[in-house]
Amino acid sequence: MMDITQVFLIEPYSWPAVGTAVFCGAIIGLERQLRGKPVGIRTSSLITLGTYLFVATAYMLDTENTDPTRVIGQVITGIGFLGAGVMLAKDGGVVGVTSAASIWVLASVGVIVAMDHLLPAIKLSLLVVMILYGVDFLEVHTKAFSRGVHARMRGFTSNKKTRGE
Repeated sequence: MMDITQVFLIEPYSWPAVGTAVFCGAIIGLERQLRGKPVGIRTSSLITLGTYLFVATAYMLDTENTDPTRVIGQVITGIGFLGAGVMLAKDGGVVGVTSAASIWVLASVGVIVAMDHLLPAIKLSLLVVMILYGVDFLEVHTKAFSRGVHARMRGFTSNKKTRGE
């Protein structure tokens, strides 16, 4: 008969690292989800967890003929494609760039977790949330941060609508 502790055993991975990866993804994803942006809690948590698993596995395969750092490079490339998928052109501008950048940062947090730097991963995730909220606050409350593509269109109709297009 199998011992119940065997059910929860995930060696060679660690529950603290898995929990940290999911937590870091969740706190960044929560900010995105509360704003109705792509890449919410579920997606963000899966990105950090997946990156952790790929990189941690690569370091377990470390032999004379393997280079686990190449996996990090491949993760960055793959994440770039995922990020490109959330960006699109809309009315002559590009939207989703911040979500794409968030995906990139989420993967880097997963790498940090895989390198067993759990507390720095949490601190850096909180920094990301502060940047996302802080810059948004500045865009809403200052003219200097709300120019050009960052202008907020509240209560105004676009030129297309007024021209009947």
